[in-house]
Amino acid sequence: MTPRIIDNEIRLIPYYRNDAASLPWYQDRDVCKQVDNRDTPYDVELLHRMYDYLSTHGDCYYIEYKGALAGDISLRDDGEIAIVICKQFQNRHIGRRCVLDMLDLAQAKGMERVKANIYSFNKQSQRMFLSVGFTKTDEEWYEYRL
Repeated sequence: MTPRIIDNEIRLIPYYRNDAASLPWYQDRDVCKQVDNRDTPYDVELLHRMYDYLSTHGDCYYIEYKGALAGDISLRDDGEIAIVICKQFQNRHIGRRCVLDMLDLAQAKGMERVKANIYSFNKQSQRMFLSVGFTKTDEEWYEYRL
C-alpha cells in the first residue's frame, strides 16, 4: 500500500505499528465509547489485536492532518468502514474527507456497497455518514451503494 493524498491537509498513511501515537486515542474513554461502546480504554495488547485484524482483513491507514497523526480509518474486505478521529482533531471535517476517499477506494476495488456500524448514541458519526450519502439500514447500520 502507498499513502493516499486526500487534499493539502490530509494524507492517509498505511498502517505500521506506532503505539506512541495511536494508544492515546484509544485510552480516551469518550472515543472508546463512540467507536466500540466500551467504558474502559484499550491496553497495548488489545490495540495490537485490533490493528492486526484490520490490517490483515482490508486496508488500514493512519490519518495525518497537517503533519500530525490524528486517527485511523479502515476499509475491510467485506466493505465495512471504521474511522477514529482523536478528540482534539474532531469537528474539522477530517472524517468526512477520509470517508469519501474510502468510498473511492471501495469503488476501485469493485465493491458494490460500503457499510458502517454506528452506535445509536453516536449522533456525531451518524450525521457525518448521512451527510456523505450513507442511508440507515438498521438500528446501528449505515450503507452506501456504489
